[in-house]
Amino acid sequence: MSGDLPADSESIVPGKRLIRANRPTGFALRDRLKAQLNQLLWKSPLHRLRLKGRYPLKLLTVPEDPIKGDPDRGAAILRGSIYWQGTAQEVAACTFTEQNWSPSFARHMHSFAWLRDLAALNDRERVAPLAEQLMRTWLAAHSETVSDVAWRGDLAGARLLFWMAHAPLILSSPDIIYRSSVLSILARTARHLEQVAGHVANGVPRIEAWAGAVAANLLMPGGEARRSYSESGLKQALATGLFDDGGPICRSPEKLGYLIQTLAMLQKVYAARGERIDPWLAAALEEAVALYGALILGDGGLSSWQGGVPLAKADVDTLLRGAPVRTRPKRQSFDWGYQRLENGRTSLIMDAAPPPIGAASDTGCASTLGFEMSDGPYRLIVNCGGAGAGGAILSDALVQALRTSAAHSTLVVADSNSTALLPLGGLGAGVGQTEVEWQDSAAGGRVEASHDGYVRRFGMLHRRTLTLLPDGSELRGDDVLVPQRRVRNGVQFAIRFHLGVGVDASPTAVGNGALLRLPDGHMWQFRCQNGTLALEDSLWVDANGQMHPTQQLVISGDAPAGGATFNWVLKRAR
Repeated sequence: MSGDLPADSESIVPGKRLIRANRPTGFALRDRLKAQLNQLLWKSPLHRLRLKGRYPLKLLTVPEDPIKGDPDRGAAILRGSIYWQGTAQEVAACTFTEQNWSPSFARHMHSFAWLRDLAALNDRERVAPLAEQLMRTWLAAHSETVSDVAWRGDLAGARLLFWMAHAPLILSSPDIIYRSSVLSILARTARHLEQVAGHVANGVPRIEAWAGAVAANLLMPGGEARRSYSESGLKQALATGLFDDGGPICRSPEKLGYLIQTLAMLQKVYAARGERIDPWLAAALEEAVALYGALILGDGGLSSWQGGVPLAKADVDTLLRGAPVRTRPKRQSFDWGYQRLENGRTSLIMDAAPPPIGAASDTGCASTLGFEMSDGPYRLIVNCGGAGAGGAILSDALVQALRTSAAHSTLVVADSNSTALLPLGGLGAGVGQTEVEWQDSAAGGRVEASHDGYVRRFGMLHRRTLTLLPDGSELRGDDVLVPQRRVRNGVQFAIRFHLGVGVDASPTAVGNGALLRLPDGHMWQFRCQNGTLALEDSLWVDANGQMHPTQQLVISGDAPAGGATFNWVLKRAR
């Protein structure tokens, strides 16, 4: 757990809750068609006409970037290479029209997030000319052509925030024509966002788009007249793009981090103008930080869900230090859906909600009732994760494989996904609702959850109960298949436990157990009842999108038509 957050003393509300999928599957096609239509409108003469207008002679003020950059990455840029999550781009060869960038790297480049790393060097004399060179390159490629992905709403909104926070790096040139072109593109981007932000994909992307528009209206002369309009758009985007408890509807912890970054940067914009953010904006930021803190494992890194990479401790700590709030992690969440158990050295995170249906997340995963678990600084049980890395790092086939139920530590029926994966991204039919029950007592923490993802096809409900003893030395699990209608035949099942990098597994002689050795020599014993236990190959995608060979424990067999219960236990041996 990050040292920047207080220890969690949150009271747990016992009882049962029903969580339903946030949207019907029919919205997926509509959202995609709408996105394609909006991109066509960007290219129209009418839209280009709307972007014309006066541009400011200067910014009213320059806000602080609350999140510090990485000086090592900044120094690498000075040496000629931009690095981000396992991808590199040579500065001299950069055109900002590259087709082989992964989605995460394209975001890093087009949002100008790398300006943060240059700023971390605190050497404007050396850094500004390079920032100007890259800015000129981007302007040459995209200032007159409004197209995807450079002008996509979320990237344009994030880019405005970065441009304004690091304006001294891109506006220090004595070249009046260049300075005018930069100020002009700031104004044109703001007008673009006011036209398109309401049509950007719902959730974090739309919030980022409106946040950029708000920042522009606060920092550019003449923006006062449009300020209330953009603030209303942002307020509406937060209301529709987040669950009631503050989690984004895409259910991605990585994108929750984008939300925290966006709101923290926007808070600094208000501060630069001598204003406090409105209570609704402050509440959204506080809720986001509380949810984020509950998704950090014992190594200080982020748990990996819904395509997000498991961000390393350094990046997690930097983000949380930049957030202007300190709050306790929210271990219990019935909307956002991730449940946390934590006792002793052991931390566990369980996905107990339906996945993001439709186009809410292009890299959405069929991960329901999966869990990740750490012992101190070591990840013991993981998901394969990282589907969002994509692009040049991972093949399309592997990205699809990482989204499957089998790539998560959960029970799989008949080698099928609990929720269907759509070929172009997003998720289709499957889990429509989950039921979650929490207990927190002297006997330990206990979460019982069920999902209906296999009911329609196989007539079986999956119920999983996880109980963590008070000292964290033992995790007891029960996976139950419960028939929901008359079933003629049984079903094949597999319960998968993907092991963390560096965890060495040795089957026991009895055949129903294994010894798991952590890198520091600590041992865990795994035992199961019913089914056949096997040790198989697996893989894990790290924070840089790189693959690591690992292993997995698999309990498999046939469940009878009347259903079955499978008990297993993980116990610290020494």
